[in-house]
Amino acid sequence: MSKALVIGSGFAGISAASHLAQKGYEVRVLEKNEGAGGRCSVWSNDGFTFDMGPSWYWMPDVFERYFNQFGKQVQDYYTLDRLDPGYRVFFPEDLCVDVPGNEEELFQLFDRLEANGGQKLKVFLKNAKSKYEAGMNDLVHRPSISFTEFIDFSIVKQLPKLKLFTSLTAEINSLFTSEAARKLLEFPAYFLGALPKDTPALYSLMNYADLSLGTWYPQGGMHQIIKGMVSLAEELGVDFEYNAEVEKILVDKTGHAYGVSVNSTTYEADLIVAGADYHHVESKLLEPAWRNYREGFWDKQVMAPSSLIYYLGIDKRLDNILHHNLFFDEDIEQFGSDIYSKPQWPEKPLFYVCCPSKTDASVAPKGKENVFLLMPLAPDLEDTESLREKRFKFMIDKLEAITGTSIHDSISVKRGFCINDFKSRYHAYRGNAYGLANTLRQTAIFKPKMINKKVKNLFYTGQLTVPGPGVPPSLISGEVVANYISKKIPVTQKENYDALA
Repeated sequence: MSKALVIGSGFAGISAASHLAQKGYEVRVLEKNEGAGGRCSVWSNDGFTFDMGPSWYWMPDVFERYFNQFGKQVQDYYTLDRLDPGYRVFFPEDLCVDVPGNEEELFQLFDRLEANGGQKLKVFLKNAKSKYEAGMNDLVHRPSISFTEFIDFSIVKQLPKLKLFTSLTAEINSLFTSEAARKLLEFPAYFLGALPKDTPALYSLMNYADLSLGTWYPQGGMHQIIKGMVSLAEELGVDFEYNAEVEKILVDKTGHAYGVSVNSTTYEADLIVAGADYHHVESKLLEPAWRNYREGFWDKQVMAPSSLIYYLGIDKRLDNILHHNLFFDEDIEQFGSDIYSKPQWPEKPLFYVCCPSKTDASVAPKGKENVFLLMPLAPDLEDTESLREKRFKFMIDKLEAITGTSIHDSISVKRGFCINDFKSRYHAYRGNAYGLANTLRQTAIFKPKMINKKVKNLFYTGQLTVPGPGVPPSLISGEVVANYISKKIPVTQKENYDALA
């Protein structure tokens, strides 16, 4: 069998490894850190268990489809619960909105936000569903190597519905007048790494995922997904090696990678899939002659934000917050400017609070709360303890006001994580948390390619290539690259590279 090496064990890396193994390749995954998961790793301390990365479970159909492809189901690996309300949003002037998990209640909520809001939302979600079906069932499964993939009637006839040249803000504002309704619908764009006014209206598909498909939670935390994926991969014969940081991709004079160097040991391979940070792979693991992109290319890319994160163990229960909570009670335009227009540490940030112990008793000791604070932040800023602590105090002070109790003196576990940590733990380019921003010029064929144009058996997967950032797209990215590889490097013909472009 052809030997495949996968660098990195995030969602995309494990997905690629499993799909390749299913197709008959002999697969080994090399992971820099102490365990699988990439950004979806886990940290435990003093009875608290923290998901270190993703905390929102959206698009349950994508996860179900993933496991179904291997003859499995989600429930074979973890228990999934739908949250109702899905999340709580704190707006200015003490307006607090709980987003229902029930669509009828959702329409009633929008009726309270503005006249005829429920009917407007029905129209908006109908359009968003069309985009979701086109995007998630078709477009994201294309490798986006060339324009020709998108020249077919099935896509052309959908272009008017996709609204690629209309901004998300423009589409929302054409229907809704209340500030609260608009901000509720714009918020998923911040997960995509750009201001809503710079995000194509295509991405209202995220609103359909949020409001129609719902917000879910895997009991035990998001890392349970990784545990399930690793278990499945191992069933398929995938070998995982941890604390195994790749130092170099070895390429011969003919432009074929023949292995990698790990701790001065060579691991041989017939093909390599890089699921690690794309820029890191190019700039640190490859000689200049074999790189897809020069540094100037990366300098021009619009990055999604980084984040300031705190993992907190609180020695008391907290009132007036749900599992997911969004603090949108400061000037959102100023905050957007601090991230995108004039990058700087915000003085009055918007932020997110996740409290999974509201849903899951296993993640915190009895009578205590597991709290995850996240503040979006421009990438590559100066990152010091004093800058972190100033914003930490801002967030905790606001959380104390909302919950009506002292928190500062009840913190028994505290760990900060920010730009420097994203760089050191994940080799994240400029310390980004979410990959490339989903602007029009960084969508589909405009993203960094999943093939290396110079090394004919080196491929890329993950959030810096297609289809883009987020957990569901990363699952799909691994599948897409594996399917592409299987057409180019036959599983039983190790030296047959002639068909590679």
